[in-house]
Amino acid sequence: MPKNRNTFSSLTAWRRRLVSRAVQRGWSWVQEAGAVSAERPGRLRFGRIGTGTRLAFPQGTVFGEPWIELGDHCVIGEHVTLTAGLMPGLDLGSETVLTLGNGVVLGRGSHVIADTAVTIGHDTYCGPYVYITSTNHSYDDPEAPVGKQWPRMEPVEIGPGCWLGTGAVILPGARLGRNVVVAAGAVVRGEVPDHSVVAGAPARVVRSWDPEHGWRPPLRTPAPVPIPEGITPEQLLALAELDPET
Repeated sequence: MPKNRNTFSSLTAWRRRLVSRAVQRGWSWVQEAGAVSAERPGRLRFGRIGTGTRLAFPQGTVFGEPWIELGDHCVIGEHVTLTAGLMPGLDLGSETVLTLGNGVVLGRGSHVIADTAVTIGHDTYCGPYVYITSTNHSYDDPEAPVGKQWPRMEPVEIGPGCWLGTGAVILPGARLGRNVVVAAGAVVRGEVPDHSVVAGAPARVVRSWDPEHGWRPPLRTPAPVPIPEGITPEQLLALAELDPET
């Protein structure tokens, strides 16, 4: 290959790397500038947005924010939809419609649709693409298109400390207790007791906690060992490098 062709290829690769770095730095700046917080709410005027709470950029659809309250230190991922009311511009009265407790995490692409009261308790974590709704289509009239029939609405309550796996769906009227685990892809309706694991569509309880006997059925893997207090990152790295045979 001629020398000038090699030089041209090297220059082209260098320019591409330069452009790539510039685009990445620019996108990082846009993400930081477009994030929503109590200090920088932008156009969004929530009923409350707590200390340390952040909505990543780009946001999904957000409306009815005067009737949405977000607790402290919540993490709202990219493309998350938060809505109160059937459509923008409605007067929903004096009561909060959608409430997130402190420390709630909503993963990327999740939707929380609150046409009537939806409450998510403290420290509940949701994986990506979780769908929580207080509204469902009705199909009572066999002649009218389903999408044009008046929907049914029921409040939704999710207790504190829950974990909702990727793609879980929480339907109108669902009431989840404390520290409930919802498996990925589960479709939940009705009551779910405290300290339960539910899976399937429709979801059913597949594991629960008994104060006397522990988890039933028993867990298949041992509980993880927590990191002792005071351990530094350097000490953790040193432990990882130890030979388990010695």
